[in-house]
Amino acid sequence: SILADAYVQDFIKNTPVSDDALKTEYERFKDNLGNEYKARHILVEKEAEARDIISKLQKEPGAFAKLAQEKSKDTASKAKGGDLGWFDPRRMAPEFGAAVKSLEKGKFSDEPVVTSFGYHVILVEDSRPIDAPPMERVKAGLTQQIQQQSLMKHLDDLKAKAKIEITKTSEAEAKSDETKTPAAQ
Repeated sequence: SILADAYVQDFIKNTPVSDDALKTEYERFKDNLGNEYKARHILVEKEAEARDIISKLQKEPGAFAKLAQEKSKDTASKAKGGDLGWFDPRRMAPEFGAAVKSLEKGKFSDEPVVTSFGYHVILVEDSRPIDAPPMERVKAGLTQQIQQQSLMKHLDDLKAKAKIEITKTSEAEAKSDETKTPAAQ
């Protein structure tokens, strides 16, 4: 274990991450950030309540904030008319995040969105690309990620080149081991 750790540390020390590799990884990181959304929601306990709210919104779309204040059981957003502010949908319940990403700006869900919290009616107000943090702030993490990828590739190459032999013990040796008492082994 000590030798393996020393080998890994030596590999990392002697395989520095190039600036080009870091820039490439940073661009890939930025491309994967996606969008953040500004949305409102109304959270209720029963599907019938959510369907009733959707029916009311279809007749009067501008009533979302008012209905949220009256009906929502989310105490954090209720007073603000269901306003959740800007958020990354990946940080929400998966069903909620998927619903937000599928809605167009200015549209509300026409079916209740079910999560472990209850039934949601969601209104997406806006979306924008997530601003990437400056390279200097994520440089250490990206460097570590590149080093891990490089190490895994190196270890996979070593395994591919290695000659591995698995030998069976003879039947006589196996039976001899089986007849020994645990104390004798």
